[in-house]
Amino acid sequence: MLKRFDTLYGIDLGTSNTVIYQHGKGIVLREPSVVAIRQDSGEMVAAGTEAQAMIGRTPGNIDIIYPLMDGVIANFDITSAMLQHFIKKIQGRAPWFRSSQVYISVPCGITNVQKRAVEETMVHKGAKKAVAVEEPLAAALGAGLPVDQPIGSLVLDIGGGASQVAVLSLGGIVVSHTVRRAGMSLDQDIIEYVKKTYNLAIGERTAEEIKKQIGSVVERQKDKAIDIKGRDLIDGLPRSLRLTSGEIFGLMDDFLATILDAIRVTLEHCPPELAGDVVERGILLCGGGSLLHGLVERIQAETSVPVHLAAEPQDCTALGAGMMIDFKREGWSRGNAIAGRNAGVQAEEEPLRQDA
Repeated sequence: MLKRFDTLYGIDLGTSNTVIYQHGKGIVLREPSVVAIRQDSGEMVAAGTEAQAMIGRTPGNIDIIYPLMDGVIANFDITSAMLQHFIKKIQGRAPWFRSSQVYISVPCGITNVQKRAVEETMVHKGAKKAVAVEEPLAAALGAGLPVDQPIGSLVLDIGGGASQVAVLSLGGIVVSHTVRRAGMSLDQDIIEYVKKTYNLAIGERTAEEIKKQIGSVVERQKDKAIDIKGRDLIDGLPRSLRLTSGEIFGLMDDFLATILDAIRVTLEHCPPELAGDVVERGILLCGGGSLLHGLVERIQAETSVPVHLAAEPQDCTALGAGMMIDFKREGWSRGNAIAGRNAGVQAEEEPLRQDA
């Protein structure tokens, strides 16, 4: 039970964005997971939206840092400072995480040591209690799937640093597969394409805008275009350029192939009964990368399995993490026990491991 004066937070700590849910208030913060640090003193100059606005515009003594890589915390001190900054924006001058319970999402497949490190970081910074929750499970719960029932549900979570495919049943992850291809890798593909094709250097923010406005995994009936600006690599002068969606369409094939392969590998290692449930119920698509134009239709066409986009694809992980306190304890405990005996399979890019 949540005590009267406790505050419950569900945190989706992603490579590209951090989303925070507060019990009783809903989503209270959605900001980029980026920090500006002063080199000489290590002082945090800005975090979130303010730091993102500095990308590509900072003087030499300020570094722009993404404290998470591939969905995993790479720098705990900077991540803690960033979270502290975000919570202060929510609470004002109230002490950091005082009398709070924190449910924070982590990628499936990380070690118990990494999970404990995340939990201990939150407690060290003042949280009364911290629990690490695997992202696909939180996303499924936030999207309204019956995760505590003996029904197979397949979740495809495309984030900023990694994409995760997981089959859930009885409150646990039965099979999972993680690949290091997601939204930020697509941005890098676009940067490289513009560099090689037009000898034009563009930044990460421009690449992301290209992806959002004209990126697509299906051919558009009507070609879209976007005007971009960058630095000419030959003469070093600023130059503008018009890109069309037809050019960018070809860049998406490798990304899509990786996602489809992850789905196939996961289903190959899935128990037949649960695979049958997935064919009948379909795939839940969530995460910021799921908003890529045509992704639902293309995956459905390639797999012959129904694909459904979550109602709030960018928020469902934080919502699910925040809902953990209300999750039926009996069903949760029973589900974890059975799922543990059924041998959860968790892997990263390489062939999956399966325990007896």
